[in-house]
Amino acid sequence: MADKTKLARQFIQAIPHAQELGMVLEEIGDGTALISMPYDQKLVGDPQSGVIAGGAVSALMDTCCGAAVMCHPDAPGGTATIDLRIDYMRAATPGQAITTRATCHHITRNVAFVRAVAMDDDIDRPVATASGAFTVENGF
Repeated sequence: MADKTKLARQFIQAIPHAQELGMVLEEIGDGTALISMPYDQKLVGDPQSGVIAGGAVSALMDTCCGAAVMCHPDAPGGTATIDLRIDYMRAATPGQAITTRATCHHITRNVAFVRAVAMDDDIDRPVATASGAFTVENGF
């Protein structure tokens, strides 16, 4: 399992958009991942409100879900997004980092199913939730 976690960590850290968005892999292992994205003016979608663009939140959630699949004990290799539904609950608070926790809760021979929640400092009110399906590939 340590090798799988190490590979997932290296993969996430090598993704150009993850680097550009400032994503930091905080935790990973056993089908769960936690990735944070600091607040940055270059990610703002509405200059008047200072709210981070939904696309940046979407990229964070997708990346975190993929990481959760890659480190699941029953996942043999890499993954790709098949389907990802994101429900935006509210705007993230300007100036605050956004953190996503994803859990891979079921894997078949070909598909992994994942749920995720994105939060800012107000952990009682999610910014967004997601559910998705990801490929289960045999090897990288």
